[in-house]
Formats: sequence, structure tokens, C-alpha cells
Amino acid sequence: MSENTIALVTGANKGIGYEIAAGLGALGWTVGIGARDEQRREAAVGKLRAGGVDAFGVPLDVTDDASVTAAAALIEERFGRLDVLVNNAAVTGGWKQAPTETDLAEIRTVVETNVIGVVRVTDALLPLLRRSAAPRIVNMSSGVGSLTRQSEDGGETGPLSMAYAPSKTFLNAITIQYAKALRDAGILINLGCPGFTATDLNGHRGHRTPEQGAAIAIRLATLPAGGPTGGYFEDAGPIPW
Repeated sequence: MSENTIALVTGANKGIGYEIAAGLGALGWTVGIGARDEQRREAAVGKLRAGGVDAFGVPLDVTDDASVTAAAALIEERFGRLDVLVNNAAVTGGWKQAPTETDLAEIRTVVETNVIGVVRVTDALLPLLRRSAAPRIVNMSSGVGSLTRQSEDGGETGPLSMAYAPSKTFLNAITIQYAKALRDAGILINLGCPGFTATDLNGHRGHRTPEQGAAIAIRLATLPAGGPTGGYFEDAGPIPW
């Protein structure tokens, strides 16, 4: 069993997920690069290793039960536990999402990845997290998941969104339920908002770099004992629900 801190980051082959993995790896952690695309996953692992990170690939499609089960088995066989899980994998479903104009199949696809995928991965890995001395879960949300910000919209929460923004609000809600259920187990679970970060998800229109977007996840992944749980944070502090 490894003495290093063991982390798994989903959707870690590029963008914010990659920078989260790089940041955790820079701490001397062993980091699993969860991604479904084999070529991109192994390229990311190779790049991280070349930079001195103890990275390993984890074939992982968060929408597939068998894939998630196999990922959990891989980590259990190799390490016997997991210390930190960062649920970062997400899709937008495209940006033309006005009410009455958004295809229901598109909404289902977004929720399947952004919400049900998080539940699927978290539930599969909880037995391994329970074996950690300091387990942490970070769910990557977004400021657009804030109902307060959406209802007071002054243009800050982006275009109309019948799939992506509500999926993040849904993710926020289930994270609260996990926090309540896991409080006595000492597992800290929090939501991180990366800000408007330039990634493939938004056509690289964001004004923040992926490295900047990753900072909140790294902070929440490294919370000390007694840190917050069930919180919703960006770099500047708590986000209104």
C-alpha cells in the first residue's frame, strides 16, 4: 500500500482537470488521470510524468457502470484506498439552451454526466475513501449553479441554460446530501467553482487560465481536519446558493 496521498481526478486529460492533477501532483501526491479517451489520457499521463508527477491512467467513463466499477477495482488493487476524489468531468450540451427550444435528450445527456456520473463515481469509490485517514471529495460546480446569482442575473451568469446551469444546481443539491450523510465519517465534501475559465467547454472564451481554475479544487482537496464540508466556494470565498 502506498504511503503517498492517492487522488483520482475525473476528466483529467485536459483543461481544468489536467491542471488539478498537475497541482496535486506537485504536492508529491500520486494522481490517477481519469478519462475515457485512451489516447488523450495516456498523453496527459506522459506529460505529467515528464514534469515529475507520479501519475497513472484510469480508464473511466462516468456514464458507464462497468467502467466506473473497473476504475474502482483498479485503484483498490493498486493502492487499497483512495484519499481524494475530484469529480471534474462535465459536459455543457452546447450553448443554445433557451426554454422550449432545448432537446430533452440533450438535457438527459448533461444530467447523466454532470450529476448522475458524480453519484455513480462517488458511490463506487466511497469504500476506498473510508479507508483514508483524511478523505476529501471535491465536486467541480460553477457559479451558474447558484440560484441566487441566476435570479439576480445582471449578465454575470451567462446565456439562457436549460441543461448546463440546472445540472450544476442539481449537483450542488446532492453534494449537500452527501455532506450530511458523511459528516460523522470524517469525509469532507465540497463544491468548487473555477470561474469563467478558458476551456473546450466554452470555446476558450473564458478570461481565466485552466491553472487558475484549478486552484479552488486544490485548496478544497487539501483542507485540514475540521475544515468545512457541504460548502460552495470560489477563490474569493463562499458562493451564495
